[in-house]
Amino acid sequence: MKTVSIVVSAYNEEGNIEKLYQELKKELNKVKNVSFEILFVNDGSKDKTFEKIEKLLQKDERVKMVNLKRNFGHEIAMTAGMDYAKGDAVIFMDADLQHPPVYIPQMVEEWLKGSEIVLTKRVDNVATSWFYKLCAKTFYFILNLLSETKIPASMPDFRLIDRKYVDFLKGFNEQDRLFRGLLSWIMPNDKVMVIDFIAPERFSGHTKYNFIKSLQLAIDSITQFSVRPLHLATWFGFAGAACSILLGVWVIFEHFVQHNPTPGYATIVSVVGFVGAVQLITLGIIGEYIGKIHIEVKKRPLYLADLIEGKDKDDVK
Repeated sequence: MKTVSIVVSAYNEEGNIEKLYQELKKELNKVKNVSFEILFVNDGSKDKTFEKIEKLLQKDERVKMVNLKRNFGHEIAMTAGMDYAKGDAVIFMDADLQHPPVYIPQMVEEWLKGSEIVLTKRVDNVATSWFYKLCAKTFYFILNLLSETKIPASMPDFRLIDRKYVDFLKGFNEQDRLFRGLLSWIMPNDKVMVIDFIAPERFSGHTKYNFIKSLQLAIDSITQFSVRPLHLATWFGFAGAACSILLGVWVIFEHFVQHNPTPGYATIVSVVGFVGAVQLITLGIIGEYIGKIHIEVKKRPLYLADLIEGKDKDDVK
């Protein structure tokens, strides 16, 4: 009998754990001839998420918990869950109930039919405003404009991955990672199964991604999959030089042909201001890449966690 591991990332989700478990149990009972393990990843939660999951361990032997020693972030939490998952396929989802468990039977069915990667596409999110949706579309437009790996919009981390690709992904040891980008790099999205869904409102709590975190995610996503921003910085330099030359030609033309001398301070301020801005932008882009190199070359472990099962079975990694 084949086994599917469900990796659930949770950070301060005490109000959602029990509800999510009940929904999962109901949907998993619909799937025949497949066994499941439910692997909660507690990403250093500061509320009672740990205690809520611990209670489930005593009720259901399928439930296990990877307890991260601190908050390592969503991508690393998924990595930890993937490392400990034992299934022939792994389903990733969040604990906030915006990844509806009702679609899991369909995902498993498609996998059994031969689809090695099953993605989901969020066609609507009832909990987000038009401004947020506009920002999301803008983010993906800029990301795909600058990135060499095209990452489709509205495809969250709610997905099923066959063991073959799970083992391949485990070979990546990058500190900064974006799973949806890695999957697009492995296999174009037009060659995988995609299931549309509507994301409901959160059952409890609030989103952990504020504007600053979302902006940092955007920067990380671009720098992970492309060096085009470095080329863009070069073109900024050429543009700055060209504008400076044109400005110089115009000043000469105005002085000797139109006999209308331009005050010197205006020219100096314009040139210095423009070139200085170009230099700062260029240095900032270079700094982002150097910072990534600085972090990656240290080769630090990605996380520290305990695997907790129903009867005090611990495995430390």
